[in-house]
Amino acid sequence: MPSILITGASTGFGLATAHLFLAQGWDVIATMRAPAANAMAAHERLHILPLDVTDQTSIAQAVADAGAVDALVNNAGVGMLNVLEGVDMAKARELFETNVLGTMAMTQAVLPGMRARRAGVIVNISSSVTLRPFPALSVYSASKAAINAFTESLALETAQFGIRTRLVLPGSAPTTAFGKNAVARMGMDVPASYEAFVQDYLATMRSATEKTQPDDVAQAVWRAVSDPNAPMRMPAGADAKTIVSQSTSRTSN
Repeated sequence: MPSILITGASTGFGLATAHLFLAQGWDVIATMRAPAANAMAAHERLHILPLDVTDQTSIAQAVADAGAVDALVNNAGVGMLNVLEGVDMAKARELFETNVLGTMAMTQAVLPGMRARRAGVIVNISSSVTLRPFPALSVYSASKAAINAFTESLALETAQFGIRTRLVLPGSAPTTAFGKNAVARMGMDVPASYEAFVQDYLATMRSATEKTQPDDVAQAVWRAVSDPNAPMRMPAGADAKTIVSQSTSRTSN
């Protein structure tokens, strides 16, 4: 059976992707920081491994335990919602360590095996916020823009070895930077002068009729892995597709 390694698979996008690939007959290596707290039901083709993408030793152990994988989904990440003036730079560095360097380190760890087998797919979860600016997301957007840039360069490096590299760009969902859990995890100390502005913005985003569901992302990942002709950047979710469409229209005009 083909196998896929998914980071950040305990909830949200990662969990939905794991379920979809299991349903498609794949062996799934679901990685997460705290496996004991996962919500995944036992399955004969499911293998749960501990992984902290900010810890090189943890990465090496997880990749060794996983063995040869046909696909890697870099989904693990954290959000930050705050105006730049209120951002704690220590937390900003923590975010980049997870979102950018963690994704790079995981990719680097699986590349030798894929290169030797001359086959493999790497899917990096980015965000549609890289295509349209939003307030209070400058740090998060910057980290996802970095993902886009390095992924597209990586694709040029690895195509000669039969390795495909793709980006999935979700919109707003409970598991992203707009979600309450993500905000709480990274800390939110908005300066008083911006408080009303940020709260109004949050209310607008949370009441939006177009949203991204975890299954939208799972389906986009499935296409990225299973379709050799899938485009480099794939929006996931109704809101993300709208943003991509508007972005393309502005570019063409």
